[in-house]
Amino acid sequence: MTPRQQEAIKEKIIQELAFLSPKITVLQEISQPISPECALGDLARFELMHEQEVSDKSLREAQIRLKKLQYALRKVDGADYGLCMECEEEISFERLLLLPESSHCIRCASNL
Repeated sequence: MTPRQQEAIKEKIIQELAFLSPKITVLQEISQPISPECALGDLARFELMHEQEVSDKSLREAQIRLKKLQYALRKVDGADYGLCMECEEEISFERLLLLPESSHCIRCASNL
């Protein structure tokens, strides 16, 4: 990977982190428990609980991606960044630009 490509990926990671952090804050607010004292009908309460489950799942996924992106940002300047953890081949620049937290090439990721 060229230094120019590394810089492009680093910028992409920073952009993704800037987008993800406020999204996590919003999801944390949405995921607050529903108060039992809240006067709702059974159907409305069920719908809110379902929406909360979806928000919780989205929050967990966003938090995991945030950690992976932070890790990738620390590693992007290293010699082993961009190498597949399985086959140790270079991960394509296009894949890393799309998913900078990728740790596997497309072939190995599809085999997992």
